[in-house]
Amino acid sequence: MTNDLTRRGFVVGSAALGATALSARVALADSHVVKVGFVYVGAIGDFGWTYAHDHARLAMQEHFGDKVESTFVENVAEGPDAERVIRQLAASGHELIFTTSFGFMNPTIRVAKQFPKVKFEHATGYQTSPNVAVYNARFHQGRAICGTIAGHISETGKIGYVASFPIPEVVMGINAIALWARRVRPDATVTVIWVNSWYDPGKEGDAAKAMIDQGIDIICQHTDSPAPLQVAEQRGVHGFGQASDMKTFAPRAQLTAILDDWGPYYIRRVQAVMDGTWKTENVWEGLKEGLVQMAPYGDAVPADVRADAERVRQGLIDGSLHTFEGPIKNQAGELIVAAGERMDDGAMASMDWYVEGVTA
Repeated sequence: MTNDLTRRGFVVGSAALGATALSARVALADSHVVKVGFVYVGAIGDFGWTYAHDHARLAMQEHFGDKVESTFVENVAEGPDAERVIRQLAASGHELIFTTSFGFMNPTIRVAKQFPKVKFEHATGYQTSPNVAVYNARFHQGRAICGTIAGHISETGKIGYVASFPIPEVVMGINAIALWARRVRPDATVTVIWVNSWYDPGKEGDAAKAMIDQGIDIICQHTDSPAPLQVAEQRGVHGFGQASDMKTFAPRAQLTAILDDWGPYYIRRVQAVMDGTWKTENVWEGLKEGLVQMAPYGDAVPADVRADAERVRQGLIDGSLHTFEGPIKNQAGELIVAAGERMDDGAMASMDWYVEGVTA
């Protein structure tokens, strides 16, 4: 009997110790703070691309509270400096790192190979690995709406585009503006000025001035400062905000703006790290998912134009419309996409040609 009691006592004691250890592990897991890093190509005060990403970082931080510690590094040049910054974040205990510009792709891949236990997310790129995921937004859908409005509003039929770098994402935007403007107004043209920078208010503003001097009365942009819109406001023409609502800078000029809402995505991916369910993926979300949104229409957009813009927006959401549905011809007038056909994601993501009506 004694031996049996002893054995039973030992079992009970072991169970109690096991429960205590389990409780300690649970408490430790609950107290674990996930370090999340962000690498920005611009300043958080650019009121465009980087501003939108940092706004989303703050939303993520607010959602998780003290369960997350977030770090950001702004004004990181694309190239060797980016690799150095990404490596420093990975070496300093960050479990998840978001690198938020196309030019950060190769540096992210290189650092990820050196830190296989760290998870990386790269915005707008295409290379993945077991610990590198890719995420992007279907900005071209927002451009289709802007193009529709531009086709209605422009008095001259001349549309200008202040562009950053000639990568597929930017080319897609230029083509989307042209296609949808010409569906409303077949003689519409899009003139492009490349500033070779994501954020340079001086160059962006000068580009807008040069185009307005040529008779252009709608200014579009794929750069990050409100300078082009501010010039439009000063010169009495119209334009569209980029990445965030820029109406404050151009209350009369802004017709609408493409809004980048990265917050829900960041929350989702940080939660996956916490749950142990994170895995690499290639995500391209748009209006349907809410990652791309449109700012309220400006006073210069009349009711019938708003209705047409909403028709396009709803069609892109429910799939009855597609940004790049044929017939589509290139600059030389050659048929690239037949009537009724739609470009697939691969063809869009590698776009390196311009549609009819574009001068670039």
